[in-house]
Amino acid sequence: MGKFREIVLKSGTKIFLGKNAENNDVLVSQFKGKGNTILHTSAPGSPFGVIENLETGSKEIGEAGVIVAKYSQDWRNNKKDIVVDVFTGKDVSKPWFSKTGTWKVRKSKKIKIKKEDILMFERKNKKK
Repeated sequence: MGKFREIVLKSGTKIFLGKNAENNDVLVSQFKGKGNTILHTSAPGSPFGVIENLETGSKEIGEAGVIVAKYSQDWRNNKKDIVVDVFTGKDVSKPWFSKTGTWKVRKSKKIKIKKEDILMFERKNKKK
């Protein structure tokens, strides 16, 4: 796989995060058409996050949502609750005219990530 940010969830499952627009394109194209869960903030400017495991539970999705929200421009600029879209690789397409890092999503579910959960993740993962 490409050079993506890789984080292991509490369950042991990995989530892969894009590092920039080009990297997001590479990541999502690798999972396009597959059943993997993909997350992205509703606001532009976040990494796409792809959960490696096809059998994803709501706890894993919530934990992955916190991670995607934490690395978003929305969080960096506003430090408030973040809305994250959850969909699968089967729901994405790349129109030929779309800019780098942008994907069309056919259907998604929205989850709200609470500010407190992102702050807790930051505290637990501070570099020492």
